[in-house]
Amino acid sequence: MNLLPYHTETLVSALSKREVLGHLIRVTQEVNFLDSRTQLNTKVRFNGMIGQEGFRISKAINKGNTFLPLISGEVESTNRGSIIFMRYRLFPGAIFFLAFWSIVLLGFAAYYLLVVDNLVDGLICFGLALVNYILGVFFFHRQVKASRDVFHELINFEMKGKD
Repeated sequence: MNLLPYHTETLVSALSKREVLGHLIRVTQEVNFLDSRTQLNTKVRFNGMIGQEGFRISKAINKGNTFLPLISGEVESTNRGSIIFMRYRLFPGAIFFLAFWSIVLLGFAAYYLLVVDNLVDGLICFGLALVNYILGVFFFHRQVKASRDVFHELINFEMKGKD
């Protein structure tokens, strides 16, 4: 497991670039969370945008998930199909809160250890900062696995249907 909330992946597909992006378009929608009608379609597997060269998507969810990865990718054509370059990272708001609370707790740890000279409280704050970051990275990678499974299922399902 990577120690950062970031993951990259390269997939080789027998589907052409046009087919890969077409399949993604069919299961992806731009969602408006203020309009409840956009959340009724059960065929939607991803929220986001698909362009001519790549995509920015996240797994469609029914309830909030702080550690859901933002998947950005490019699709390149080859003679026998396509190559899909994917990057998984936290949404900017989640990065902010993970960094904010880790830095605040490290600041308290430094204050207690260096200024107040209170070893117990300093180590507690340091431990909480470490636990905060480790849990954030753990839950991110767990959500990456779930998002990857959905994406791989989509590509493999389309491959099986092509035979």
